[in-house]
Amino acid sequence: MVAHSGRDVTTAVDVLVVGAGTTGLSLALQAHAHGARVRVVERRPEPFRPSRALIVHPRTLEVLRPLGVTDALLELADTAPAVRLRLGPRVVEAGLADLALPDTAFPHLSLMRQTDVETVLTRALADRGVAVERGTELLTTRDDGDGARAVLRSRQGVEEIRYPFVVGCDGPASAVRACAGIGWRGRPYTEEVVLADLDLGGMPPGAGAQVFAGRQGLLFLFPLGEQATWRLLATRASAGGAGRDFGQPGPAVPEAELQRFLIDAGMTTRIERLAWSARVPLQCALARRFRRGRLFLAGDAAHTYSPATGQGMNAGIQDAVNLGWKLGFAASGSGGGSADGFDIELLLDSYERERRAAAHRRLLLTHTAFWAEASTDRLPSWLRAVAAPRTAPAVPVLLGRRRLVAEAIRIISQLRVNYRRSPLSVEGTPPLRGAPRPGDRLPDAAVSVGGPAERLHGLLARPGVHLLLQRDATPPPDTPAGSRVTVLRLLNSPGRGLLAVRPDGHVGFRCGAADPTGLTGWLSLIGAAPPPPVRP
Repeated sequence: MVAHSGRDVTTAVDVLVVGAGTTGLSLALQAHAHGARVRVVERRPEPFRPSRALIVHPRTLEVLRPLGVTDALLELADTAPAVRLRLGPRVVEAGLADLALPDTAFPHLSLMRQTDVETVLTRALADRGVAVERGTELLTTRDDGDGARAVLRSRQGVEEIRYPFVVGCDGPASAVRACAGIGWRGRPYTEEVVLADLDLGGMPPGAGAQVFAGRQGLLFLFPLGEQATWRLLATRASAGGAGRDFGQPGPAVPEAELQRFLIDAGMTTRIERLAWSARVPLQCALARRFRRGRLFLAGDAAHTYSPATGQGMNAGIQDAVNLGWKLGFAASGSGGGSADGFDIELLLDSYERERRAAAHRRLLLTHTAFWAEASTDRLPSWLRAVAAPRTAPAVPVLLGRRRLVAEAIRIISQLRVNYRRSPLSVEGTPPLRGAPRPGDRLPDAAVSVGGPAERLHGLLARPGVHLLLQRDATPPPDTPAGSRVTVLRLLNSPGRGLLAVRPDGHVGFRCGAADPTGLTGWLSLIGAAPPPPVRP
């Protein structure tokens, strides 16, 4: 029931999403695509805020593809970015397209503003009949066993509603995390980021991204400004100050200070117009839990990093896609049909077990990278100012080692993340050799399902669970109408085994021969109905 302006009305919502950044919007789309009724609230009345994220990773594009938004994202992205890396007096050109990643449809880094990602996701939700309720603030929420109560305030007044699930996608200062009483372990950085949108005189037409390494830190220039041509991002020793709102734009930076950054980088360009600027204090922190009862945390509400390697937005979207399908199946009972053995608590617990471990590893990665990029300690300062220019001639040679570069991108973009220790990762009998293990990401590949060869990820670009049968595999059991399970027989894959692929693109179950009991048990475990008969 809802108490709203003195009236009691009913609500038909399964998941309340608090926060309409990229994490919240992605989670709402994924949960909706898998059977949940969603509501998205955002305390900010206007959608614009300066983008802190400017890179979309290959794995992020993969997990968003089944939601039908990837093409719209790529239309707004630079998928063949070129970067000029300035190491003292030396300049190294680097391309970030075609990164020798044959097992993904997106073998490149994509430069794209966070606000553009939010625009695409917001429109996709609107197309599904879900509007973002801006100017609506969560005052408090609490778990009450088999649901959660939330008190919201908007221009229409205050309302208290009970929802099956509440997800905090509301940033480092998460109200949901505070209400859940979940601890937040981390520390502030002694360095901060300076952001600015500006027009520059003296930059050649069509110039791409620029990176400058110096004793005081790194300086980036991207042709992706939102209120001017260029976005400046610099790392510098923190100005400090009490009451810092980590991760959020703070005080403006004088134009003279920004011009000094450019001069120190050896540039002769001058600022012609400064649209806006801000200091952004940083911290690295990890929530002690990602779930308490029916309250969940995702994205920056669960973990926050330095900007090194571009993890923030990408990690949040990948959290969202992992949790969204589980909430959808949990909310709808069994994703389209009832199944004995469905353990809703095990399904919901798997989110924390899978994503918190991944977040911890990512924290170590970003912390190490940020130390090298931004720390003003003696060793990293010397590495950037002295050692890097001396080794600059070797950089093109290293970049020419395509496999080495590809492996680095796999790690950075989370293509290597696996959930092998998850309770949802099950090996059937007999095991299927030579195939991805349960918990692994399913790689893309050329396959045949009865006609010309097609890319596997393209065939799986729809919500739900997918069963991949080898050429001679026994058809699986029947299913009730409305199942969210689809079946493909791969005619170019000899054998009698099968793989069951989760909605987030990770293998959940595999076996080397017919194991109907094992398959049915796994489908029941995640709340999915048995599969339909396969077409010959």
